[in-house]
Amino acid sequence: MIKDTSTPYINLPKMPPFDLADIPHSPGCYLYKDGEGTIIYVGKAKDLRKRVSSYFQKKDHDAKTAKLVAAIRSFEYIITATEEEAYLLENTLIKHHQPKYNIDLKDAKSYAYIELTKEPFPRITIARNTRGNGQHFGPFVSGKERDYVLSVVKKTFRLRSCKNMPKNRPCLRYHIGNCTGPCGGHVSAEEYAKQCSYAADVLKGSTKEIKTKLEDEMAEYSKDMEFEAALLCRDMITAVENLSSRQYVARKTDHDEDVIAYRAADGTVYLMVFHVYKGTLGGRDEFIFEASEGFFEEFVSRYYSENPAPKEIIVEEELEESLAAYLGNLAGHMVKITVPKQGAKKKLLELAGKNIETVHFGDELKVMELQAALHLKKPPAVIECFDISHLSGTDTVASMVRFVSGKPDKKNYRRFKIKTVEGIDDFASMAEVVRRRYSRLIEEEKPLPDLIVIDGGKGQLSSAKRILDELDANIPLISLAKAEEEVFVSGVPFPLPFGKKTKANMYLQEIRDEAHRFAVTYNRLLRKKRLVK
Repeated sequence: MIKDTSTPYINLPKMPPFDLADIPHSPGCYLYKDGEGTIIYVGKAKDLRKRVSSYFQKKDHDAKTAKLVAAIRSFEYIITATEEEAYLLENTLIKHHQPKYNIDLKDAKSYAYIELTKEPFPRITIARNTRGNGQHFGPFVSGKERDYVLSVVKKTFRLRSCKNMPKNRPCLRYHIGNCTGPCGGHVSAEEYAKQCSYAADVLKGSTKEIKTKLEDEMAEYSKDMEFEAALLCRDMITAVENLSSRQYVARKTDHDEDVIAYRAADGTVYLMVFHVYKGTLGGRDEFIFEASEGFFEEFVSRYYSENPAPKEIIVEEELEESLAAYLGNLAGHMVKITVPKQGAKKKLLELAGKNIETVHFGDELKVMELQAALHLKKPPAVIECFDISHLSGTDTVASMVRFVSGKPDKKNYRRFKIKTVEGIDDFASMAEVVRRRYSRLIEEEKPLPDLIVIDGGKGQLSSAKRILDELDANIPLISLAKAEEEVFVSGVPFPLPFGKKTKANMYLQEIRDEAHRFAVTYNRLLRKKRLVK
């Protein structure tokens, strides 16, 4: 049954632009349309009337849902026999219509895969997507990690990487022992296929099985006095162990799992899907989209309509039982959705959450932690740090680096030649550059930083404080001494109790080290120019 009430409304009415009493208490899908009749949202429901009514009865919608409700001018609904059928129909309709207010399932980043091509002698290479006919492994979030895995697997199993395989003329990789040389007929198709199979299993995370096979092969080669082949097996075992140690999650299971965690902030959802293959972390997918009501269930339903579902999905919140049945039918096997309260699975969720916080909120967290550690009234979003550099009293220079919201703001870095100080006097030099910097900002009525960091001890700190007092610049001021990495605040005789491994302390060290690098670079430049003259 389809209901269409295409009445053009100009302003959002207090009541929905259709009669809710006409909607049945049945499972199905609903399609919201704008004034032009364009489908702007597709949703599914166990009870169509209750679900559609909720959009117009609820007053505290998130921003995205509020915009959606304001844009609704008509709708359709389609009844299904079961909620499970509604999931299937919802995905079909979303793919077909691509409504404006449904989740955009594009990855937050463009990740690369490792591919084993479909050729008589497959080559191993990087692929930007999974559209090719070969086997794909990944995605790899870190390009560094992807390149490391690729190089190890390629070298360990001696697979070809050349795009066009030369005939009867092995390349350099064969001659240095990094390729079996299929181009020159130096390896049979069967033996090469076996190596490809080993490589594929390692890339899937099945390192334990491969290690056992290689150990058996090494024993056989040793028994037959084929020591060179035995050494190759030993080297492959070592490489497999090294890869396994980089990817191992501290648990074992006999089935694959996906772990899904998300964090929402300011109307945006940051979501990660971790793929765990029999206890080994094999990769992750990352998504960023606008928050809306029911987004998590919609995400899970749509994600697994396009990706194979494992036997178990570990999530942070309860989902409809019918969703598991729907995913099981799609996958062709039973799918269990688990919300762990403790234990190893709970730790996996925490790991995923920590990754989200590190990737998307790492800079924010270190700024907030620094605020707490220094007892500042507001977060130190803008930090400026000064350092003095000289060589035996010559070519004395100063640097100022600027960090904004946890990241270097390099376009606003500044360099200073010391003009009023003779010889070695770091205190006077620091006073000079602080005066020059902030007298100018005050004169030009430009915003002052939230925090000033001085590279040095109490002497440099006192010099800077004296100048700020003269300028009547009320800016929080600290110093970071190199020797013991101690943090000093003006007027306090002892260093603050900063933990050595805290985000706040490491952030300060990052800023101080950048200021030091910038100062030393400038000092070297001046000395070089002077010597050239």
